[in-house]
Amino acid sequence: MGSQGVPASVLAGVGSWLPPRRVANEELAEPLGRSPEWMFQRCGIRARHVVDPGTSTGDLAVAAGREALDRSATAVSAVVVATSSPDRPCPGTAPHVATRLGLSGAAALDVQAVCAGFVHGLAVAQGLIAAGTADGVLVIGADTLSLGVAPDDPTRMLFGDGAGAVVLRRGHREEPGALGPCLLGSDGGGRDLITVRGGGSEERAAAGDVPADPYLRLVGQEVFLRALLHLDEVSRAALDSAGWSRRDVDRVVPHQANARITAMLARRLGVAEDRVLARIEQVGNTSAASIPLLLDQAWRRGDLRPGHRVLLTAFGGGLTWGATTLVWPRLPHPHRPPSGEMPCTTS
Repeated sequence: MGSQGVPASVLAGVGSWLPPRRVANEELAEPLGRSPEWMFQRCGIRARHVVDPGTSTGDLAVAAGREALDRSATAVSAVVVATSSPDRPCPGTAPHVATRLGLSGAAALDVQAVCAGFVHGLAVAQGLIAAGTADGVLVIGADTLSLGVAPDDPTRMLFGDGAGAVVLRRGHREEPGALGPCLLGSDGGGRDLITVRGGGSEERAAAGDVPADPYLRLVGQEVFLRALLHLDEVSRAALDSAGWSRRDVDRVVPHQANARITAMLARRLGVAEDRVLARIEQVGNTSAASIPLLLDQAWRRGDLRPGHRVLLTAFGGGLTWGATTLVWPRLPHPHRPPSGEMPCTTS
């Protein structure tokens, strides 16, 4: 069972899904009043995938979750969905996703930590496995933030929609695929830096008839600085917990928020940029979905191979952040090509 008899959470399957509609920068240029090249220079994004009318976050989560389950021989008794764009304010998205996947009766809950949600979801799954509540857990990161940004807001260029999923099983700490500690943090003093003010109890409790802003708002420069600070700190802490030096890291899998953040994080950590996986150029910032999407695409393209020492690290609204490590295991070969047509590349 590993140290002190506590079971580890071991990666047993991965999956992802992107909506088929692709929106290039050229399509956003006129409504945003920005040139396509300006958008790329600011954030490293040339295109993103967005949902068509009638498609929800839950739909994407089901598609990605089904892929991960189909590739794993693990029986799942809990489902965790990380999202900040749920199908409804109430109830959570996870129970309906579980039922649609044939897992009615399983424990199912949502995790809301915005772009750091997937790493927080991994931590929840670790706890369920360590406590004996579940021997197998499906963790899904899914978001449709394109639906929540004002049409004329320049930050619209950042966001795409998608879902990624992993299956974790009960196992031993010494085996490939075992997650290291999920190190998490938060700073609620920065909640206004990435926020949707409308739709919650604050709005309902406030006097007056003017509704709160229903759209996602982002204070870009301050978020950029805070993201670098906390990603650097939590990444170093995760490497220390694993007993790894920076030279030991074969792949860094960061949340895909901005290509400049990714490049600067690599320099701060002293990790060669060719070891940092990236695919933001063609999918944008998919929030909680970005890390599992990247894992699935990188594995299918051969950029993640058995034995690779991998660091996962993320920062999001809240403010929230988290990181963990694993040695990439040998997984069954996928039966279909990667979702979408975009290659997974190193930055």
